[in-house]
Amino acid sequence: MTKYNFCAGPAMLPPAVMQKAQQEFLDWQGLGVSVMEMSHRSKEFIAMTERCEASLRRLMNISEEFAVLFMHGGGRGQFSAVPLNLHLDDKTAVYCENGVWSKSATAEAHKFTQATAIDIRNDTAGEFSIKPVTDWPLPSDASYIHYCPNETVDGLEIFDVPRHPTAPIIADMSSTILSREIDVNQFDLIYAGAQKNIGPSGLAIVIVRKTLLERQGLPKPGILDYALEAKQGSMFNTPPTFAWYLAAEVFDWLEKNGGVKAMEQQNIAKAELLYNFIDNSDFYVNKVAKYCRSRMNVPFWLNDESLNSKFVAQSNEAGLLALEGHRIVGGMRASIYNAMPLEGVQALVDFMAAFAKENS
Repeated sequence: MTKYNFCAGPAMLPPAVMQKAQQEFLDWQGLGVSVMEMSHRSKEFIAMTERCEASLRRLMNISEEFAVLFMHGGGRGQFSAVPLNLHLDDKTAVYCENGVWSKSATAEAHKFTQATAIDIRNDTAGEFSIKPVTDWPLPSDASYIHYCPNETVDGLEIFDVPRHPTAPIIADMSSTILSREIDVNQFDLIYAGAQKNIGPSGLAIVIVRKTLLERQGLPKPGILDYALEAKQGSMFNTPPTFAWYLAAEVFDWLEKNGGVKAMEQQNIAKAELLYNFIDNSDFYVNKVAKYCRSRMNVPFWLNDESLNSKFVAQSNEAGLLALEGHRIVGGMRASIYNAMPLEGVQALVDFMAAFAKENS
């Protein structure tokens, strides 16, 4: 039986990457040791990190105006790093809240700096939605504007980019990075936990405009200091070496499979297949307005929620894993990141159709 992992994160990795990692696990590049066992300052490892960064720059068309950092702590680590690095004494940080993770970022920022929260949700009865970015009430003066383009819990995605005349735009792209083409130049700092579209948990990617590295910010640990990490090549201390290696392999896999443009087309096809099935069913429902539906995280609910446990049990038996929804919103959730093939979504749709027929 082919099994498909719909976990929201840590999420599935491309099978080809996992197979290569398995082959190289005990003997990387013929050196007789695992990549986990060797010095992060060896010439072989340094060469791998340079290839990794160059690959990501090509995939996202990142110019030399930006530094690319590979840091500890995942996305939550950046919840702290952003205010510590970008704080300005005379200006407030602005956090645009559209769900659990953006609210978590605000709560962390409050520990270090003055932060103003702005609600950008536009929910109506029975439907989740986001206000258009042009309607966000952004103050005229801010140290930075922070938002989360994709909220995994409610399945909300923001496809437009907010603009501000003076404040840097900061985006938590943990669950959407590399899933669709973006113009990096519209942002000043992008960060992403690796465990959805990049690799295993623990690693964070930070793409930061070099002019922001000049900000003094607040006193901070060295491993969260953007300027220090940029100066040290992301090696102020021992980095998460195996996660970095796997990220490099994922980037290589992406390039060999058509890059972000090809991934976006595949992700559109996967999302349309699943959403169209749900919309044409009287057994399931999605509560997100169509214009802001996430392509990465598709929550859905059974109209008869007494069948939830049966659905989860039988989907697991069918090899469709981790479909139970987040505890906050309930229901089900299918996370269909880059590594999820179209065949996996088709298998899910086929199961959902059969389950509905058997339980109607």
